[in-house]
Amino acid sequence: MLMEKVHLIAIGGSAMHNMALALHEKGFAVSGSDDEINEPSRSRLENARLLPPAIGWFPDKLSSDTSAVILGMHARADNPELLRAKALGLKIYSYPEYIYEATKDKTRIVIGGSHGKTTITAMLLHVFNKLAIETDFMVGAQLEGFNTMVRLSKTAKFAVIEGDEYLASPIDRRPKFHLYRPNIALLSGIAWDHINVFPTFENYVEQFREFIRLIEPKGQLVYCEQDPVLGQLCKEHLREDLTRIPYSVPEHRIEDGLTSIQLKNKNYPLQVFGDHNLMNLNGAMQVCKVVGIKEEDFLMAIQSFKGAAKRLELVHKTNDFSFYKDFAHSPSKLKATTAAVKKQFPLRHVVACMELHTFSSLTEEFLKEYKGAMDLADEAIVYYNAHTLAHKKLKNITEEQVLKAFGREDVRVFTNSQDLKTHLMAKHWNNKVLLMMSSGNFDGMDFKALANDLKSK
Repeated sequence: MLMEKVHLIAIGGSAMHNMALALHEKGFAVSGSDDEINEPSRSRLENARLLPPAIGWFPDKLSSDTSAVILGMHARADNPELLRAKALGLKIYSYPEYIYEATKDKTRIVIGGSHGKTTITAMLLHVFNKLAIETDFMVGAQLEGFNTMVRLSKTAKFAVIEGDEYLASPIDRRPKFHLYRPNIALLSGIAWDHINVFPTFENYVEQFREFIRLIEPKGQLVYCEQDPVLGQLCKEHLREDLTRIPYSVPEHRIEDGLTSIQLKNKNYPLQVFGDHNLMNLNGAMQVCKVVGIKEEDFLMAIQSFKGAAKRLELVHKTNDFSFYKDFAHSPSKLKATTAAVKKQFPLRHVVACMELHTFSSLTEEFLKEYKGAMDLADEAIVYYNAHTLAHKKLKNITEEQVLKAFGREDVRVFTNSQDLKTHLMAKHWNNKVLLMMSSGNFDGMDFKALANDLKSK
């Protein structure tokens, strides 16, 4: 039986506040604390009457009748509330542990991989929703048509879970996706990431090998066979009982800037594009086939899918100018996203701009992984802020190092967001595409306002 009184340590986080909302909606008594709560978490918690009355840590909130404590990544191992929970002998869960606890009696569909996880998860939820199939879920972005990023019900038979490979909690160093134990697993690809946790590529790949080992007996493994590392890994005889289902780019056509999937002599026009998205779509379709959804029904439903937030998300469009933003930040993601835009708009001048923002991307030894990542763009721009390096306590990198790393002499490097904006404003945007890529926000740059300024050029 699931817990009734739950306390969340670091309730203000993106995932954690959604968990709080989901548990509240389920009828649990929810409390929480945090030393910082920003928007939109603050307003959403306040509207649900879950906002802590004061900022900080308050061990007295915990008592022997607290059924469970959920620990967010933002909390440290010496957190006063965590220490209190241990002293009281309370059951302490990491975020992914609790997701498993709440879904252990359901068919768990876990989407893993270095890229495409959120998009594939979003595609599945979109189709399930369109076909009126009830499901619980956990996804890493706010999706159109869904109130929260987490749903935990008593009635759904399925649970669709985005399986991140990052660490579970400050006191649990296991990757999150090792804790979900899927009945149906999907792996989208492997490209070295999180080098502060997985110092070598071999160590990173081993996390995916272990994920495969942890699939439930007689489970299903859907995987992208076009990824060479993943393709080889999934051919290893790790599990004789697994059903392996490979996928790749499906048959399609691009005409007048519109991509369509072709199946049984019928075209299904899409609102998303690019080989990467098409592979994601095909992976989602293979998962749906496993649970009994026909390909035709999947394709009818997916036609209205506009994409997950910040995943090739259209900011602005006119007859001769398009502006997209994307979460891409790792070398493989930059390459795939830039290639997708250039393939969709082969006759337009593509200006690709990325921000070095993550721990990995700002690390001197990892920079070399970016060589060739934006070669398909007609213009390539790289932005980073020295203050971000200082905040992450990393060694400074120079503009010359960035130029050398990306491997093209015409890369423009900016370290001031206002200078970058001035550079973009000086351009004429007829017959062009602007692609802004980052896991951050270019130091608070307002893309909607920028689009309005650029369209007048």
